[in-house]
Amino acid sequence: MSATGDPREIALFPLHTVLFPGGLLPLRVFETRYMEMVTACLRESTPFGVCLIREGREVGAPAVPHAVGCLARITQWDMQQLGVLNITVRGERRFRVLERRVQRDGLVHSEIELLADEDDALVPAELAVCARLLKAIIDEGAGAGIEAPFRFESSSWVSARLTEILPLPLALKQQLLETDDSSRRLEALREALREQEK
Repeated sequence: MSATGDPREIALFPLHTVLFPGGLLPLRVFETRYMEMVTACLRESTPFGVCLIREGREVGAPAVPHAVGCLARITQWDMQQLGVLNITVRGERRFRVLERRVQRDGLVHSEIELLADEDDALVPAELAVCARLLKAIIDEGAGAGIEAPFRFESSSWVSARLTEILPLPLALKQQLLETDDSSRRLEALREALREQEK
């Protein structure tokens, strides 16, 4: 994978969820096409792409994904039940779908370009409420899917983790994934929290 964002091809896993760089996502895999995809990724030590579904469902006919997603690398796997694979993935780089094609088995492959790392900054004082909220969630044990080290000073880390765990509309989460400026993402999260308080 080139650091310059050169296109490459990956398999896509369209889901009703949004994955961010550095985030952990547990998945239950049972469809043949995705079992084979996961097996290939494990064998070749390659990631696949997680994209929010724009049209369609997770199971059955191939869904139409949003154009921006996140590379997902498998960190854990087990098969306690025959035919069902439990995996945990960690988000890596964001990418944009350039072209996609559907295999005969329904698996979607896509040519992608990697997006530049978003601008990070220290959490501004006026947005520190977001960092305090995230810390409170983790301290209360409700942030089980969040890995240490905790970076409460980082706008990028705080905004990504909050977006993942808060009950926000998926369309908003996708919009925040596509945001390159982490401070702007924090501002949007603060506004969303204010709306929920009304």
